[in-house]
Amino acid sequence: MGLPISTKLPLISELPDSWWAPIRAIFFDIDDTFSTHGKITSEAFASLWKLFEAGFILVPVTGRPAGWCDHIARFWPVHAVVGENGAFTMMMVDGKLKTIHTLEPQASEEARAKLLTLRQKVFQSFSEATLASDQDFRWYDLAIDTSEDVAPWSEEKIDSLVSLCEVHGAVAKVSSIHVNAWFGQYSKSDGMKRAMAELKVHCDIDLKMNEIVFLGDSPNDEPLFAATEKSIGVANLKRSLHRLKKLPSAITHAESGEGFSEAVTHLLARRSPS
Repeated sequence: MGLPISTKLPLISELPDSWWAPIRAIFFDIDDTFSTHGKITSEAFASLWKLFEAGFILVPVTGRPAGWCDHIARFWPVHAVVGENGAFTMMMVDGKLKTIHTLEPQASEEARAKLLTLRQKVFQSFSEATLASDQDFRWYDLAIDTSEDVAPWSEEKIDSLVSLCEVHGAVAKVSSIHVNAWFGQYSKSDGMKRAMAELKVHCDIDLKMNEIVFLGDSPNDEPLFAATEKSIGVANLKRSLHRLKKLPSAITHAESGEGFSEAVTHLLARRSPS
């Protein structure tokens, strides 16, 4: 069980209008922040369209793979998408998909070789280890399923897997469904900053940090809770508070996609971009 919400983590309904006023961009996690039990509800997707039509800048920042992000960049009402925990940014520029990679080509090849070795070590150490169902669509990381399509792993076993990855030189992050491991010094917050830079170059969208809010739900979102001036956790983040050193600015009443829609309702009621 997660820690109880303390007075240091207010509900979003307690935030003043002045907190919401500068916001014109929403960066958000997907799994269990925008989605609910593996589905994107009609309410959550409608909320995304409401933001888009109101003129907000929208950027998912996810641990999901390149194959998924290609679809998201092309077909969702978003301006860019950051995938595999910061490994790349995808966006549509003049009707064409543009991908900006974080690692240089040689570093990418070296990282992929190390991932193959790490994958062997994981399967040698954890007999129950299963690759995430979306692993075939990944370019840069190893995703081990810890609850999506398998019985949930214990906290202790997840910690052991993270430790194994780190011992072998990988970065390892815990999401609500996977443990993701990769080689290269980047994170979701690095991905956000790269997306901001690319939006300025290719779309003439110049964002300041006080104009951004980030929504997330799990420990791998902590880099963005730390990097953004304004952040919101959906209520299911309560289960992971014991894993976080940096908390979001506030939390929603509702969980997952319903919490996302709750935040959108507050934002649209208190702030309309010109």
